[in-house]
Amino acid sequence: MAQAQPVLVPDISARSIQIKYSFTGAQLLLFGAIIYPGGRVPSRPADVIVVLKGPVEPILVREKQKIAGIWMNADSNRFRSAPGYYAVASSKPVRDLVDERTAAIYELGLQDLQLSPGGGALPDKERRFEAGLLDLREKKGLYRENPSGVEISEGVLYRARIDIPSQVPVGTYTAETFLIDRGKVIAAATKEIEIGKSGFERFVALAARQHGFLYGLAAVLLSLGLGWAAAALFRRRA
Repeated sequence: MAQAQPVLVPDISARSIQIKYSFTGAQLLLFGAIIYPGGRVPSRPADVIVVLKGPVEPILVREKQKIAGIWMNADSNRFRSAPGYYAVASSKPVRDLVDERTAAIYELGLQDLQLSPGGGALPDKERRFEAGLLDLREKKGLYRENPSGVEISEGVLYRARIDIPSQVPVGTYTAETFLIDRGKVIAAATKEIEIGKSGFERFVALAARQHGFLYGLAAVLLSLGLGWAAAALFRRRA
């Protein structure tokens, strides 16, 4: 008979996050328990990796170059599926816990994200744009890694705090927890989190999605009106 494996019992501090006009970010707590067979904690307890991943979306990355003293879009590359948000936290550095193959299978780390390039580009170009996308989203706080972000108490209880930036995209997020023992994933569990807009922000988002032409026209008219008002005020003061 196969030896019984530990079981993860995960939970999250919030099942939904609402973005309002005053939203400046949030902190999400991922926590839970490890239930070992017979209730006995082994002399070498397992480690934990948690991954919070946002909605997958296609994205076009543009590369700017200075041409004749002017910054211009010189090249671009499209990715079919890049997560809008990605954060990984672990009780030890991921590379100390699993090998490259396991990290790639479960996407345990920024370098192991499956970004799915659009195709047609040379490998060197794809790698350059992948590095650029990762760097850009790291600087915005949308992609992050914390190799000591998971705390484990008594080998049984674990917790990790993950920051949610103010510019985070809306949609369904997955919080994945992986139990690692001797380089292998021996248990996994998933929870879902909804991040959405409320109030005036929700009204604007719905208007843009459901009435794209009218929303665009209203935006143009508003811009023209603000420009005319600013010009009139400047002439009056002059």
